[in-house]
Amino acid sequence: MNFMKRNKFKIYSLSLLMGIAAMSSCTKDFVEINTDPVNYGPTNFDPNFTFSTAQLTYTGSTDFAYETWRANLIYSATMMQGMSTVVSYWAGDKYLLTPWYTSAYWERAYAEQVKPIVDIVELTRDKEQYKNLHQAARIWRALIFARITDLYGDIPYSEAGQGYYQKNLSAKYDKQQDIYMDLLKEVEEATAALDINADRITGDVVYGSDIAKWQRFGHSLTLRLAMRLTKVDDATARSYVEKVAGKTLSSNADNAFLKHDETGARITQNRNSQVLLGDGGQEHYYVKWSDTFIDALKSTNDPRIKVAVTQLWMNDGNKDQNTAFVTDPAVQKGMPNGKDLNNNPLYAISSDPSYTSFSDYSSPHPGMIKRDGITFILTYAESELLLAEAAVRWGIGGDASTHYANALKAGITFLGQYDGALTISETDANNFVAANPLTGGIKQISEQYWIHQNTALNFYESWFNWRRTGYPILTPVNYPGNATEGTIPRRFPYPTAEEAGSNAAYYKAASAAVPGGDNLSGRVWWDKQ
Repeated sequence: MNFMKRNKFKIYSLSLLMGIAAMSSCTKDFVEINTDPVNYGPTNFDPNFTFSTAQLTYTGSTDFAYETWRANLIYSATMMQGMSTVVSYWAGDKYLLTPWYTSAYWERAYAEQVKPIVDIVELTRDKEQYKNLHQAARIWRALIFARITDLYGDIPYSEAGQGYYQKNLSAKYDKQQDIYMDLLKEVEEATAALDINADRITGDVVYGSDIAKWQRFGHSLTLRLAMRLTKVDDATARSYVEKVAGKTLSSNADNAFLKHDETGARITQNRNSQVLLGDGGQEHYYVKWSDTFIDALKSTNDPRIKVAVTQLWMNDGNKDQNTAFVTDPAVQKGMPNGKDLNNNPLYAISSDPSYTSFSDYSSPHPGMIKRDGITFILTYAESELLLAEAAVRWGIGGDASTHYANALKAGITFLGQYDGALTISETDANNFVAANPLTGGIKQISEQYWIHQNTALNFYESWFNWRRTGYPILTPVNYPGNATEGTIPRRFPYPTAEEAGSNAAYYKAASAAVPGGDNLSGRVWWDKQ
């Protein structure tokens, strides 16, 4: 297992902090630092430090998991019925619009992800000593922008983060179709240009500069991007899948994840953990696995039920963690979505037949939510499921049943990368795979994609793929005052702050062009009706 990638993130903590500071100075005060020999600038600053920062901030904001809390957990996790809660301000599974939550990802991503990665791409351009760093940064830039555009649709892309370089502080909104075509081109070119004999990416805290793994990651990211287009551009989707088939992630050893460091406090700790351990409120006690998810696991005796435990939080006044939590699959119980702590029997959790006490509902296994745990970015299981779908759709890229079996086994055994306590034996995994062959086509594949992304705590991808495929078939809630007439949301509205900023004209045009309107029910380009 790679030394830098898996076990030594803490050696980068100081470098990351330095990178954050240097990142700010090399953009905000660019002229000054180029005339002051004491400060860093493009000629004497190592952009590898900033790359570490860009990798870290993709896993969530340094501002106490700000957008992870709101976008990944409050909205995506509960809308997709991976998780459930009765916390009043968790608006997702009640389809309520809380604008300062839906704008959170935009606010943090452009400042903390886009700006540093654009700086790296620009500062390493045509510099032979940073050849691999430049190409990896192009790939990472595509990863960053893909999530932003999948959340909002048309966004500032080609001019984003270019304020210094282009002398333009008003970035236009690019059409999502144009963005996707460029993302595919960028990842394809950058992946092809990676050179095993060129520079070592010393700031790489995901793959430790393993160029072969970066190449497989680039091909798998291309696969993800291409499959997003199946509703709107089947020919382009197929052509790119054909290009990368046989070159994607090859095992769980290739999984892209970032190992966090507990000693860096809010700067370097795992973002999902900061929320689910209750650092900012009572999320640890009132946020549970959804009954939709737990029932799906129990219906097939899925060994991944091991991700769930009951009695993790004690039913005492302090709601303390209970070290004697229960792992018995038979007693795992998910909490229904769309419930609250009020008295209306239609929506009160206390009126639901499943209710006994909150501690009896299943919580994520503590091995999944360690402060020094890992954030999964892209996995072998995901890429194999997408290849299985491609094989079903077009008959390309190998045998669908084989890809599906590979994905199912990998989606079970990868859990051990969280923590040894979540390790599931090869025998148990093989038995489950043998008992559950591919018979249900894209529906079955998509349901497994949902299960896998839930167990990876990557609820963004659960939502995106559901919007594309329509699977799993989820029963919506119809909570009072919801903003979607009881339908599951399709996108985040644009931040209202854009209307008053330098991008006001671009914002107005983009918001007016959203199919279905600039609201939770509107649709991005690739999410065709």
